[in-house]
Amino acid sequence: MPRVEVELPIAVPPDTVWAAVVDVERYPHCMASVDSVVITEQPDARHRTTAWSVRLQGSVLRWTEAEVIDPAARRFDFRQLTGDLGEFVGHWAVDATPGGSLVTLHADFDIGIPLLAEMLNPIAAKALRENAEEMLAALRQQLAPLKSRRTDQPLDLTAAK
Repeated sequence: MPRVEVELPIAVPPDTVWAAVVDVERYPHCMASVDSVVITEQPDARHRTTAWSVRLQGSVLRWTEAEVIDPAARRFDFRQLTGDLGEFVGHWAVDATPGGSLVTLHADFDIGIPLLAEMLNPIAAKALRENAEEMLAALRQQLAPLKSRRTDQPLDLTAAK
């Protein structure tokens, strides 16, 4: 199964970055390729289901995923429940670094068309990697105005638009 992993350092405290990463419903406001993300179910603070619509090289991918959120580890794992890919699983993580944070987006996927997988997997992996890089760069740009913010202050992402 093809794997895409993208990392990006952000010179912002990890708790601030984590708050932005886990706030997926804001992604369409700051990430050009994300058309919509809607939390469709959240039975508790650690579990939720989200519906996504993302533009990927001229196509629109839609899926619904189950997410398990671990705020202490600043990580959330996702697994596609239904959608356009045969399989889509991975995680977002935020780690502390001396200069701020390192954000990682990791995804394993299967396009779901076995006869064309050998030809299409490299193309899909490249497109997913470019999309992930764009998403992380948009996240970093959104957080840039919060660079000097203390982590004990409430997070106001509306100021970062």
